Amino acid sequence: MKTIFPGLFDTYRLKPSLDQTGRRIVAQGLGGARKLLVGFVAILICSHSAFADMKAAERWVDEEFKDSTLTRAQQLDEMKWFVNAGKPFQNITVRVVSERIDTHVYEANVLTKAFEDITGIKVIHEITGEDDVVKKIATQMSLPYSIYDAYINDSDLIGTHYRYGQVVALSDFMKGEGKDVTLPTLDLKDFIGISFTSGPDGKLYQLPDQQFANLYWYRHDWFSRPELQKKFKGIYGYDLAVPVNWSAYEDIAEFFTVHVGELDGQTIYGHMDYGRKDPSLGWRFSDAWLSMAGAGDKGIPNGLPVDEWGIRVENCSPVGASVARGGALNSPASVYAITKFVEWLEKYAPPGAKAMNFSQAGAVPGQGNIAQQIFWYTAFTAALTNPDLPVVNADGSPKWRMAPSPRGPYWEKGMKLGYQDAGAWTLLKNTPLDRKKAAWLYAQFVVSKTVSLRKTLVGLTPIRDSDIQSAKMAEVAHKYGGLMEFYRSKAREIWSPTGTNVPDYPKLSDLWWKNVALAANNNLTPKQAMDKMAGEMDDRLQALADAGQERCTPKLNPKKDPQYWLDQPGSPKQKLANEKPKGKTVSYDDSLKAWD
Repeated sequence: MKTIFPGLFDTYRLKPSLDQTGRRIVAQGLGGARKLLVGFVAILICSHSAFADMKAAERWVDEEFKDSTLTRAQQLDEMKWFVNAGKPFQNITVRVVSERIDTHVYEANVLTKAFEDITGIKVIHEITGEDDVVKKIATQMSLPYSIYDAYINDSDLIGTHYRYGQVVALSDFMKGEGKDVTLPTLDLKDFIGISFTSGPDGKLYQLPDQQFANLYWYRHDWFSRPELQKKFKGIYGYDLAVPVNWSAYEDIAEFFTVHVGELDGQTIYGHMDYGRKDPSLGWRFSDAWLSMAGAGDKGIPNGLPVDEWGIRVENCSPVGASVARGGALNSPASVYAITKFVEWLEKYAPPGAKAMNFSQAGAVPGQGNIAQQIFWYTAFTAALTNPDLPVVNADGSPKWRMAPSPRGPYWEKGMKLGYQDAGAWTLLKNTPLDRKKAAWLYAQFVVSKTVSLRKTLVGLTPIRDSDIQSAKMAEVAHKYGGLMEFYRSKAREIWSPTGTNVPDYPKLSDLWWKNVALAANNNLTPKQAMDKMAGEMDDRLQALADAGQERCTPKLNPKKDPQYWLDQPGSPKQKLANEKPKGKTVSYDDSLKAWD
């Protein structure tokens, strides 16, 4: 303050001739003046701070968030709310954690800076592996204190979150103790993944932050070559096009690997996958590989009473995963699914694929030597639009397309066909309220309408219908090989994450990679691996039953002769006499119609 008003507070020293009484009067007067000035300057500083925050908001809106479904004025109104809502939390540093994908890297590197500039709240946004995120949230759920203030974890854990009662029900929070920090323009109805993050009680437990699906991916340019079309039809008797069933997928894999072998001067392969003994191998299967084969029951989104994990549920309580208890984890359909995974990996994928994990394998299709991939994560879309890649045309359009996943011989109409991940904001009850509120502000900021369209264009993991239907997205959709067609269709509701049949995702999920790896590396046959896994899954379900859960505790069925359950309608299903019916394909345009 002395620098603003130089010499003002030295007045008393400059009056040595005044007597003591006079000096006291002057001092009292100056004391009052000083209080007035302190208050006045404080008002100026506060006004300057608010002004500076809105200046920062204007800068971010004009420079980074120009693409939005809101007008500039609406964006600034939304940002003004964040400026004011953030004032009580200036001394807090928020800690959050998420998995490593482009969308979250953008949040960690760019949106944390924007949020701090606008609200004054610092955020440490940690990026790590998905398996590590699951471990971290499971650890905090078992402790009486907080480690992170918020998590972006998959809605695959919705069954866990609902049962244990450790996660904040956002529906209640937004109406109760978090009402003062809940964005008026949040617009939950605009989120396309809300059904995936809601529990059986209808309450919202997680707020979607990003979504991506597992779809079929293929080289549309290769499939369109007349000489290859003629050659394929001559060998297999039907058109080279988008496969509808696994039989056609297998034929196409064989065709490009064996009968073509080389294109444009390079060795090519008809299939891509990965088989390394690594937690990411589990995602290949827990993320609904068995559902494509047709192992579960009919019912959207996850199959009831048997879901895509092969777990049977009765009255919301898991009763078993093995066929002997009414589950389908080691059923003929599941064994078929694992058998095909191992067979295709060995016959039609590049030689090093078996030693790769999720991250390593994800980049391979972009190298230009893969004809198709049955189960491709759309989270890699942004990476495969790089104009320097051999799978992108000179004008920036892709040489590849994505289409509906082909289905196995056990699949029936009305069953789940594909998987979709909804990474979502999750708050735990053991986080102190002030930190919970500050983290909730950051969560809402990165999904707000001011920010969400720009974030979608960066990471291509859309969460809002308004962004998907926007004029900007219509302008650029042709670059993404069918991604927006998928998200504009009804399929976005049918391709679903892991459902509520799974009672404790962290305690069950590791069984997938540990057992499938035994089959992938020929340590056990697919049947032996799935029998082993089904027994271990039952054991863990029983351990959960013994420990007790707040809701829908497992209650295992007694073991019966597996044939008893195989003779019942639905899943588990009898082994088919012919697991390879005739291949069927459709044109790309017709395949997209299937999404509706």
